[in-house]
Amino acid sequence: MRLEAITWDRLGERLADRLLDLKPADGSPWPRVALDGAPAARPGELAERVGEALRIRGRPSLVVGTEGFLRPASLRLEYGHHDLEAYYDGWFDTGALWREVFGPLEPGGDGRVLPDLWDPVSDRATRSPYVHLPPGGVLLLHGPLLLRHWFPFDLTVHVLLSEGALRRRTAEPDHWTLPAYERYADETDPAGTADVLVRADDPRHPAWNG
Repeated sequence: MRLEAITWDRLGERLADRLLDLKPADGSPWPRVALDGAPAARPGELAERVGEALRIRGRPSLVVGTEGFLRPASLRLEYGHHDLEAYYDGWFDTGALWREVFGPLEPGGDGRVLPDLWDPVSDRATRSPYVHLPPGGVLLLHGPLLLRHWFPFDLTVHVLLSEGALRRRTAEPDHWTLPAYERYADETDPAGTADVLVRADDPRHPAWNG
């Protein structure tokens, strides 16, 4: 696949332009976009850039990170702090994401989205207020391992790091999670299935297939 060099600012603008004409396949008035990538790839920063570019273009959006939907520590760490199977399948509360984020944005939904549910630092509920996303507003959901859950995305963006770059840019205490991303690549092939691929081995010089 041929990738074209681009700046992060320009990438945010190009993605925002693409989203202006995005029509959800299920008839929902809210386009739902995935910005998928390991924490070291910083997909949340790209989500914020796209959200700002949409704001300048007069289109509302809501940036939601899956780190706000982690399960309580008692569930995440039930089998130990470094259990790879639990990290891959059980750290994120996908049921809450379906209920609090995607459900309100289905056809006939009310657009009332909960932006986060759980604070992993305090290990307590965030008690954040609901946010109303008006019709035409864009959901920008970012986080790791997003494309394996059958979420109803209308556009998927995968921020790719090579194996070496992923290891270098992941904090050493988190290296135990790296096999999960190898498994994700083998089972889901996000680089091959995402609508948009962004390569970010050099964080100063991304490239994409747009």
